[in-house]
Amino acid sequence: MGESRTPEPGAGGRDAVRADRPQRADARRNKESLLDAAAAIFVSSGVDAPVRDIAVRAGVGTATIYRHFPTRADLIIAVYRHQVEACAEAGPALLASSPSPHAALGTWIGMFADFLVTKHGLAAVLRSEGSGFEGLHNYFLDRLLPVCTQLLDAAAASGEIRSDVQAYELMRGVGNLCIGAERDTQYDARRLVRFLIEGLRRG
Repeated sequence: MGESRTPEPGAGGRDAVRADRPQRADARRNKESLLDAAAAIFVSSGVDAPVRDIAVRAGVGTATIYRHFPTRADLIIAVYRHQVEACAEAGPALLASSPSPHAALGTWIGMFADFLVTKHGLAAVLRSEGSGFEGLHNYFLDRLLPVCTQLLDAAAASGEIRSDVQAYELMRGVGNLCIGAERDTQYDARRLVRFLIEGLRRG
């Protein structure tokens, strides 16, 4: 009898992994595009906007949206998390690319204010007792407080701003400035937030 040969371990597996990676990357990008489209529709039309409007903006069929997000609550939660993650990931990138830590802080706080202004359409839903919503506020704080702290520490270490500002109080202050901004066209919350950040500078 001829000598039997054992197939090389993992040879086919490696090929499968390589083939699978582009598919996974494509699926992730497609899902992110859906979330971007949903966020834009929520801002313009509210969280009760028809799913078909989101599908049209994303360039997909409604079945694709339901496959990723079986319920509206699933979609709302995913949009919220997607926006929080984008804000969280922006902090370190801005520190690396901005001309100064204070500039990075100012840009990031502007993004944070944009998020707060545009998320108020979700406020009633996020305060509901629906399953999955109860942990979102803690998730928001857990992800964004460390990023804001990192930016503040860097700006203070560079001597650009005072060193006694806490991330929570700054984020809370920005949040208070953003309340009601989406309902009053004469109120520019982002402008006031810029004044606040400038006020942190050392004299």
